[in-house]
Amino acid sequence: MITNKSIAFKSIVFLSMIVILTISCSKKITAIAENDPWKTMELTVKNLPKTNFQNKTYNINDFGAVADGKMLNTLAFQKAIQECAKNGGGKVLVPNGKYLTGAIHLESNVNLHLDDHAEILFSLNPKDYPIVHTSWEGTEVMNYSPLIYAKNKTNIAVTGKGTLNGQADSTNWWIWSGGKDYGWKKGIPSQNDPTNREVLVDMAEKGIPVSERVFGEGRYLRPNFIEFFECNTALVKDVTIINSPFWILHPIKTNNMIIDGVTVNSHGPNNDGCDPEYSQNILIKNCTFNTGDDCIAIKAGRDGDGRRVAIPSKNIIVQNCKMVDGHGGVVIGSEISAGVNNVFVENCVMDSPHLDRAIRIKTNSKRGGVIENIYVRNLEVGTVKECVLKLNMFYNVYGSQTGNFIPVIRNVSLENVTVKNGGKYSVWAEGYKESPVENITLKNVKIQKVDSVYLLKNVKNINFVNTYINEKKVESIKN
Repeated sequence: MITNKSIAFKSIVFLSMIVILTISCSKKITAIAENDPWKTMELTVKNLPKTNFQNKTYNINDFGAVADGKMLNTLAFQKAIQECAKNGGGKVLVPNGKYLTGAIHLESNVNLHLDDHAEILFSLNPKDYPIVHTSWEGTEVMNYSPLIYAKNKTNIAVTGKGTLNGQADSTNWWIWSGGKDYGWKKGIPSQNDPTNREVLVDMAEKGIPVSERVFGEGRYLRPNFIEFFECNTALVKDVTIINSPFWILHPIKTNNMIIDGVTVNSHGPNNDGCDPEYSQNILIKNCTFNTGDDCIAIKAGRDGDGRRVAIPSKNIIVQNCKMVDGHGGVVIGSEISAGVNNVFVENCVMDSPHLDRAIRIKTNSKRGGVIENIYVRNLEVGTVKECVLKLNMFYNVYGSQTGNFIPVIRNVSLENVTVKNGGKYSVWAEGYKESPVENITLKNVKIQKVDSVYLLKNVKNINFVNTYINEKKVESIKN
């Protein structure tokens, strides 16, 4: 006879077995990671969920779109996406031609697909970008919608070999940066006006709810290009992205995303190529970044706002990418307050007289954050201007950046790296006396034509294994 008690007992036994198996599996993965962190990367890639869409196509032309590059097609995009989502998802097709539009908002189970010769031109009128919950330089805000935006969506994609053209230049969006090199002159409003960027940062420090941080018209904070906010299982593949107003690919609080075969060519202010923020399990592969700022910059929130959200970015994987112009090839920070760990970079090429650094970590005592377990291998570097590896706890921009949140940088490894022209320093690392940069390893690294071997301040355990700088073997420093 089966009783409620026996059912309850069996349920407890079953749940206990699940818990034991989960703990056992977790311990095995931890053990593997401790022995070989690259196994962690392989497991992450292997287990990454993939997007999957119904075999249904919704052509935007059937919803009133006109490919003349002049008529605004925002409504046609919206109708096609809504119809696709309503019927369980599929492909929203952008055929060959030039389509002008305002913000495009994706829905779950929708793949926005561009034909090879399709080009989406994004409007230069800020009014075509409604106010949404977004983020600006690591601070959450109600601001202009990103050009392509999704919030709380699952199974979404932007694919195809067409072009996404933000049309930004020194006559429109870029002027808002306040940079003279981007068309700004005295008397023109910009993000640096006292009522704009500074006010947003102050709101966050005072704990004002995001819903009350309403910006938009009159505040001059430029929108991101593609932002997936609190999404899961996402893909951006094969598209070319040019002339962005601001940050270009911005997964925020998003998990399980693949960015594959994307070409970014955008040299405006703050034109970071890809900025995973508060995000986990992000794979960036086979991409080319030619940018006006960092090629890839891994983020985790700014100052008090980052500590409020408190979601570290982790399991960020960069494979087979090419970095051309930029402030850095793969960068962590400076918006880093919630911390970053488990970053893997492999099989990449970085080369340009306009590329400042190869690998860079930047933070300060206002940002804080724990940055650890950064692994780089099989890197081919042609020319960098400043240094190959820079680890800086005193990054300073927008005036004084000192506070009470001393950062941590530890466990950074470079292996099988060749550099033809290393710039000023092979390694430039600066920490605090109470929080030194710790456990840095360069193994099988060869750096040529560098002015100085290193600049080190408050660094603990920097290991040079079979490493040659200017053809001279370098010894480890233990302290």
